[in-house]
Amino acid sequence: MKHLAAVLLSGVLLLSAADKKAPITGRTGNWNVGIEAVAFLDKEEVKRIIGTDLGTNVVVVEVTLSPKSGKELKVFHDDFQLRSYKDGQKSTPFAPSQLAGKGGLKLSTVRGGGGGVMANDDGRPWGGLGGGMPGRLPGSGTGIGNSSSDPSTREATEIDTKGSKDEPPLLRALKEKSLPEKTTAAPVKGLLYFPLDGKHKAKDVALAYNGEGGKLVLEFHQ
Repeated sequence: MKHLAAVLLSGVLLLSAADKKAPITGRTGNWNVGIEAVAFLDKEEVKRIIGTDLGTNVVVVEVTLSPKSGKELKVFHDDFQLRSYKDGQKSTPFAPSQLAGKGGLKLSTVRGGGGGVMANDDGRPWGGLGGGMPGRLPGSGTGIGNSSSDPSTREATEIDTKGSKDEPPLLRALKEKSLPEKTTAAPVKGLLYFPLDGKHKAKDVALAYNGEGGKLVLEFHQ
């Protein structure tokens, strides 16, 4: 009986290990900066990381950015872009307030390819949060989400992670978990929240970085 119980327990452990997905990770770097990332592409994985359901069209990427040689770098969320090799989608991150603000998803007109918008290479938008399709955007680069500008002209300041007592709990949590926007010579780590329509595998997506540290593309592997 003891031998049978040991065999059954071993089988259960093997099944549990098989059910557990390998992390989707990637890394890249140059003389100025090193970047490591973990992508959570599955809705249930996102729910586990955040603690709540953000919708079927939101994926989360945990980014660790490490300046090299003691050089200070300005870090912004829109230094990063999520790209799909599968269908050509490209998106910059949602701000926490866009996902969990008092009024729900906030839309703003911006120029220069703003955060939270997905588009084909020809500029056509792919879709909005929750599966809805946004209206066609003008060809001038008008988008949905955060404004984007030349990194050399922006000032990096730390996000107020304490927030207000009146903030929704989800908004506070998203702020606290977000990649800090700041000027730093030390490694920084946090989450970025990207819109992405449809199901994607590790080989289907890449994270592009275009900031003070240079231009890099990180591909994911599972």
